[in-house]
Formats: sequence, C-alpha cells, structure tokens
Amino acid sequence: MKLWKTLLAGAAMIASVAAAHAQEINFGIISTDSSAALRQRWQPLIDDMEKQTGLKVTPFFATDYAGVIEGMRFNKVQLAWMGNKGAMEAVDRSKGEVFAKIVYADGTQGYYSLLISNKSSPYKTLDDVIKNGKKINFGLGDPTSTSGTLVPGYYVFAKNNIDPRTYFKTARSSNHGANLMAVLNNQVDVATNNTEELSKLEATQPEKAKQVHVIWKSPLIPSDPMLWRKDLPAATKKKIRDFFLAYGKDAHEKEVLKNIYNYGGFRASTDAQLLPIRQLELFKQKMQLASDANIDAAKKKSQLAEIDSKLAALDQEMNKAK
Repeated sequence: MKLWKTLLAGAAMIASVAAAHAQEINFGIISTDSSAALRQRWQPLIDDMEKQTGLKVTPFFATDYAGVIEGMRFNKVQLAWMGNKGAMEAVDRSKGEVFAKIVYADGTQGYYSLLISNKSSPYKTLDDVIKNGKKINFGLGDPTSTSGTLVPGYYVFAKNNIDPRTYFKTARSSNHGANLMAVLNNQVDVATNNTEELSKLEATQPEKAKQVHVIWKSPLIPSDPMLWRKDLPAATKKKIRDFFLAYGKDAHEKEVLKNIYNYGGFRASTDAQLLPIRQLELFKQKMQLASDANIDAAKKKSQLAEIDSKLAALDQEMNKAK
C-alpha cells in the first residue's frame, strides 16, 4: 500500500511539473471591437483549445491591428487571427505564416467591405458620397484593416482619385464596432465597415440593424486567415492545426463559433490567399503614382514599370496557386 501511495504521489508530481511547463502560446486577436467584447467572444474557443491541445493559450489584445503585428514580430504573439491586409504585413515582416482561414456558418469563405450611413442620412449612394465630400464627416477603418481601409481605399477612393483625409469635411479612423455605433448615433455621416460586423448587429440588435443603410458593397474578400510564427516547433504547429481544422463539429463548438462572428469552422490555407490583396495594394500604389503631378516623368515611368513587373509576378504566382 505504501509503495502504491508513493507511486501515485510520484505520478502526481510529474503531472504537476508537466502542467507547469506546458508550452505557452500568446494568441493575438485584432481590434475589431473593445477588448472586453472580444474576450467574451473568443474565450470559450481559447478554453477548448487549451483542453484539446495541452497548450497554455493567453489572448493578446492590442488597441489596433499594428499592435498584434508588432507583437508577432517580437515573438510576443505566436498565433493570431487578423484580416488579410494585416496578415500580409505579418508575413512580410513578422515571420507570420497563414495556415488556415475562417469559414462562415453558411459555408462561404469570404466577406464584403461596406460603406454605410444611417437610414435618416441624405447620403444613399456612392455618387452621393463623392458629390458631397466637403459636407461629410467620414469614418475610416483601422489603417491596416482589409475591409476598413485597403478594399475601399482601392475600389472607392483610388478609382475616383480621392484622398479621404482631405476630400471629406472630417475623416477619423476607428475600428468596425466604433464606426458602426458612430453611424447609428449620427456622429459620422458615412463610414467603412463590413458584412461580418453588420451580421453580428442583425443577430444581436435587429432593430438597430434596420437603421443602417448600405451605400456600397465590395467584391468578395477572402475570409480572415489564421497565422502562426514560422519558427514554432513542428509538433506545436500540428497541435494548433489539428485543433482548428477539426473545430466546429459538435453543438457546443458550433455555438462558440456562432457567437464569435457567425463562423462555421476553419479550412486549411496558405500565404497564397494573400495574393489578391497584394494585387489590390499594388494597384492602389500604381493609381496614386500615375496621378501624382509632382514626380519627375522619367522617375514615374521607372516606378510604374517596377509596379507592373511586380503585378505580372503576382499573376504568375496566382496561376500556380490555382
């Protein structure tokens, strides 16, 4: 009996030591809303991840997207959920790597950027917005937001030769949640947003959602990627990948995902999903450069040729990816 007790005590000690040395992962979550709201939505998934992988997972919230990107750069964040534009920056300068992407509850693998106004607003169409710039208080997205900045920056602003910082009466940057509330409260006339945020409002506050008017809707944006740092151990990557790709099968997990953003699960992905976003960024740079009258003609020609070369290389990469 004494031997048995000794063995049990030894096993308990080993388990305790193992738990104390469980690998710690900081999970970066981009600032689409307040930290408290994000924690409430994501914590159940994080709890499940800890149980199923044996990893100690700590959420990392920053006041803006750049905080998560920089956190990954300096290895304060090893795993992250972010938009495609932020992911592009994380891949380029923070040792990030895409391994999965979000799938929505209806099976779609993308979402849309929006321009929105209050139903009571006189601004109903994109033409209204363009014609009345000096009367409009505009809500811009986070500078590294795909749907809040990059996509409208190209399709709305660059294509109409608009610099939103000077074109509107006022222009301020904020996250999707704050911009949506500002439109509802008539604190701004028009703001960027996305279908994820609007769907969340429709599910939680349908009467308020009826007050939102969609002025403009973008082409489909690839769904948000999940990234890890490339230098994570292979065994840790496998645990993380296996967890996310299997998550969302039972009733509990489906409810957790629904409460985050009406998600339905995750699918395997790679950095190749960022190629269309890279094209958008280059197209925007090209249009800005072409319309800049202050650059020497020869220098402009050279820079435009360099952008065209990069776009051609991206076309080749996209063809390979397909």
